[in-house]
Amino acid sequence: MKQNNKWKYQGDSRYEKVYEKMQLLDIQDITTDRQHKNGTIVWKLPIKDQDSGILIEVASFKTGYVRNQGKSTRSNFQLNKRKFEDEYFQDWEYVNGEHVKIKNQYRKWSRKTCVLIPIEIDRLEYLISYCLKNYYIKNANRVADGEYIPKWKHEHEIGKAEKFDNEAWEFKHDKIRDLENKLDTIKRIADYE
Repeated sequence: MKQNNKWKYQGDSRYEKVYEKMQLLDIQDITTDRQHKNGTIVWKLPIKDQDSGILIEVASFKTGYVRNQGKSTRSNFQLNKRKFEDEYFQDWEYVNGEHVKIKNQYRKWSRKTCVLIPIEIDRLEYLISYCLKNYYIKNANRVADGEYIPKWKHEHEIGKAEKFDNEAWEFKHDKIRDLENKLDTIKRIADYE
């Protein structure tokens, strides 16, 4: 971490908690001096992108956006929550070569927008929770040099082992039953003679 950003995580309890979480998750602050002057904070996660194999970088911007930096993907994308906003426009009709407003009739247009996070500490807390949920938990097996197994894979392997144990037990049980039946048959034959 650059010295110019270390002070941001000291003195305020919320920033100290973010810094503590960063250390626990092995997140590095790689903000350059220019980004720092612009109010941008960039973090490098210890998780590789599944396609490129490059470590994932995320950033918090002074404008309120939180983004994936695009180092590991072809383009950066916004991580902010989304909301739908509706706009209404007066409906028009084409009459005799002219556009004419239709009284009391409107068209609804919905657009998807990002919910901006104007306060820096709120952006950092959101970024930590987003990364934890979407990169660490969902992609646990991609943590660099880690020996993590995702929950679904672990449960799948346990299920396979249990199924194998059940099938093996049923096979052994069937084999024992067959041997018991053969023994009974041999006893009946021996008693008959």
